[in-house]
Amino acid sequence: MHDRLTQSMRASHLLALLFVLASLGLAAIGAVTGDTFYLRLGTEALIFAGLALSVDLLLGYSGALSLGQALYFGIGAYVSALTLMKIPSFWLAMGAAFAASLIAAIIGGLIANRVRGVYFALITFGLAQVFAKIVYNTRELGASDGMIGIPVIEIGFGPFSVSAGSPVGFFLVVLAIIMVLYALTAYLLDTPFGRVLTALKANEKRVPFLGYSVWRARMAAYVLAGLIAGLSGALYPMLRGFVSPELMFFATSGNAVISVILGGVGTLIGAIYGSVLLVILKSIIGSWTEHHLIVIGALFMVCVMFLPKGLIGFVRPRIEALLMRRPQARPALAEPANLSPAVVKSRSAS
Repeated sequence: MHDRLTQSMRASHLLALLFVLASLGLAAIGAVTGDTFYLRLGTEALIFAGLALSVDLLLGYSGALSLGQALYFGIGAYVSALTLMKIPSFWLAMGAAFAASLIAAIIGGLIANRVRGVYFALITFGLAQVFAKIVYNTRELGASDGMIGIPVIEIGFGPFSVSAGSPVGFFLVVLAIIMVLYALTAYLLDTPFGRVLTALKANEKRVPFLGYSVWRARMAAYVLAGLIAGLSGALYPMLRGFVSPELMFFATSGNAVISVILGGVGTLIGAIYGSVLLVILKSIIGSWTEHHLIVIGALFMVCVMFLPKGLIGFVRPRIEALLMRRPQARPALAEPANLSPAVVKSRSAS
């Protein structure tokens, strides 16, 4: 497919490549200098970028605002933590988080997709708050203190292994996982399924006349977003060594929405850039003043007023224009088969 969405995706892929190169540069600098703080901070930003990616899938492509996406992020984190404390296996923890997120997303989707608009946002918010309150009062899950003592594991890749305690190694592992999630999501959005989602955002009432089920498309997008959030959350206890009910609170979902708006709604890669930018701003401004949320809120309002399409939404159209201006090779004209050799020879001579 070579429509406007495909052109936008190509520009996003170029920005994704630049992001990967910059991340590899950060990892190289951290390895040389032995710095661990910024590598750990970058790893955390990447993990929350996965949550923002799931929000952008719903908001940017199907037009559904989820205010409770932290629910699946928290479920993935808690299931991963429980698995690691029983059996310290990276792949088992990711598999368990995938299964738990899938089941939770199906149940949540059956509830939330019964309504539209602001009611959808409120139901997703309520689901996350209810589940967070249950975890908050469950002593077996650490209650309000959360779960601590999650072991440092070895992540096996055939004959090689990477320790989760290695700042550089784990940063590269998380980078690879988040970019794979981005690539899979971008691939799905560049298929007819992605066109159906954009049609839902444009005019949901006309989609059934094209032969597609609105409910199935919304349900598929919701489940996919829940899986992305859950797999991202599964990485959090491996980084920090603990989990807490705060991972399911509205602040986590709100930060993901802010990241998407900062980066650019519907740009996909903008969610990753926005998440990294938000985590870095919180860290830097938080070291200057305890009122860092006021400064971040002011920056957010400035971005909404002067960059309504976000940072990537401002940059990407210019990259699209450059990609469309690339000279294309002109096909050679074939000589007609019925021309005599003398005519062909005279044409070549002229």
